[in-house]
Amino acid sequence: MRTYTKKLTLSAMFLAIGVVLPFLTGQLRSVGNMLLPMHIPVFLCGLICGWQYGAAVGFVLPLLRSVAFGMPPLYPNAAAMAVELLTYGAVAGFLYARSRWQCVVALYRCLLAAMVAGRVVWGIAEVLLLGLGGNAFTWQAFLAGALLNAIPGIVLQLILIPAVMVALHRTGLVRFRREERRPCSRSV
Repeated sequence: MRTYTKKLTLSAMFLAIGVVLPFLTGQLRSVGNMLLPMHIPVFLCGLICGWQYGAAVGFVLPLLRSVAFGMPPLYPNAAAMAVELLTYGAVAGFLYARSRWQCVVALYRCLLAAMVAGRVVWGIAEVLLLGLGGNAFTWQAFLAGALLNAIPGIVLQLILIPAVMVALHRTGLVRFRREERRPCSRSV
């Protein structure tokens, strides 16, 4: 019960951070959206609390911001972001929890895999949502939205998230772990 309460509380904190962070970066219109501020707390939630919590926070966050503040617009942006961020939190948390060693190298593997999966899911969601409205989602729009415009945010995530996890490890709040090798049993 205590672990559940801790994870639920941390998830609420990550949700609150995700609501507030875009206000800080939104002041810089040209760079603000490129920094992908809602992605960072979702990744951290998935890594620290687990894939279920990361997925839930990722799904709720853009929809909550859309309903409360009108940004991002609910259709199609917030709806597509909801499944994208759900994927980030779920994939990063799932892979990291199952990593043989939980260390910085494992963090990078999980982050990169989650980033690829999330962007693919976002692209599929955009195709479906815009297709319902009779609009097309082109390869150029996918490349611009998933990669070119996102490069500053991707770089920030690849620097900041491991740095936060290392800092939390050093304070003892989150522990990296290594599975011990089990001795092989030999049949005689």
